[in-house]
Amino acid sequence: MALDTQTEIAPYDAPEKDLYEIGEMPPLGHVPKQMYAWAIRRERHGEPETAMQVEVVDTWKLDSNEVLVLVMAAGVNYNGVWASRGEPISPFDVHKQDYHIAGSDASGIVWAVGEKVKRWKVGDEVVVHCNQDDGDDEYCNGGDPMYSPSQRIWGYETGDGSFAQFARVQAQQLMPRPKHLTWEEAACYTLTLATAYRMLFGHAPHDLQPGQNVLVWGASGGLGSYAIQLINTAGGNAIGVISDESKRDFVMGLGAKGVINRNDFKCWGQLPKVNSEEYNAWLKEARKFGKAIWDITGKGVNVDMVFEHPGEATFPVSSLVCKKGGMVVICAGTTGFNCTFDVRYMWMHQKRLQGSHFAHLAQASAANKLMLERRLDPCMSEVFPWAEIPAAHMKMRRNEHKPGNMAVLVQAPRTGLRTFEDALEAGRKA
Repeated sequence: MALDTQTEIAPYDAPEKDLYEIGEMPPLGHVPKQMYAWAIRRERHGEPETAMQVEVVDTWKLDSNEVLVLVMAAGVNYNGVWASRGEPISPFDVHKQDYHIAGSDASGIVWAVGEKVKRWKVGDEVVVHCNQDDGDDEYCNGGDPMYSPSQRIWGYETGDGSFAQFARVQAQQLMPRPKHLTWEEAACYTLTLATAYRMLFGHAPHDLQPGQNVLVWGASGGLGSYAIQLINTAGGNAIGVISDESKRDFVMGLGAKGVINRNDFKCWGQLPKVNSEEYNAWLKEARKFGKAIWDITGKGVNVDMVFEHPGEATFPVSSLVCKKGGMVVICAGTTGFNCTFDVRYMWMHQKRLQGSHFAHLAQASAANKLMLERRLDPCMSEVFPWAEIPAAHMKMRRNEHKPGNMAVLVQAPRTGLRTFEDALEAGRKA
């Protein structure tokens, strides 16, 4: 199947103004002086429903290697919750701006380019990955850019994310948009997909191999749904963990070999004091969970890898059930940051504990190619209008969101649109 290719945007009439309403399209390449954005300010740190407020702010100025993107749609992920709450760190302590615009996923149109940008031009349809770096050290030139001292996550450690009409990004953050997807489908997947890709394939020699078994926490969520698909695509066996029985069919439909409901067990939270009565009760229950894994993988067959992101609630069990010489790879701590484990099982069984943080461009592009080739489903579950961006984050905060990934509309006037011309026509009819 041929990959999607860029097409030229046909000329259209639109007035030049200093500020456009949400969904109103400027002339191609015209950059207004101001834009609407959902802004967070330090004094409003708290839940997203109060921390995020619509403000009119100046449109970003570009450096020579930067690109301005007209945001058609954006993705919802936990970065927006953390930025609102100011935890685990306040983004203001990093970027020092007066306000913060969250949003670490976007689909849109290249609207302006810096003078040194060569790979992209005005009118290109793109998705944005969220890793930034300064590009001038050994890690960015022959090493792993994720280890660069300048590495930062756009929309969290920078103040110029995607919940605005225009987003400012580095040119290396751009990737081609899958044209078979709608704007909102294209906006919802990059952060979680690229994160899952690096976790599974980015930490040699523990990169996933065909036939290996992987335990996937939160298998119905954004990260988990891509982990299941990637493991299946690579010929591995995914064992998904859920907390709601209604999500079982969804996870199995993604290609999981089996599903375990963690509510059937009582071994969650921080590890009790080793060799105490509480610990013995925990160990009995954790081994019961391990047996549920064996019911899927075969008796005595522990998982080669544990795909971790809940953190505090699940980490003691993850470090126990991973096989000798296997790896627990973790990218977040959505249930808390104080992870505990019985280190005896770590050192005596020579297990690897690996932190993983988003992905560099080569990894994000490899993951994006799978989406371009239609090998993966974006698993978009819900789409919210511009006015409900804080409400979408509250659903995530309360774990009330549906399986898969959430998206929000920005300049796209309605759902279901696949081209810029579709958006122009829909805007005229609105």
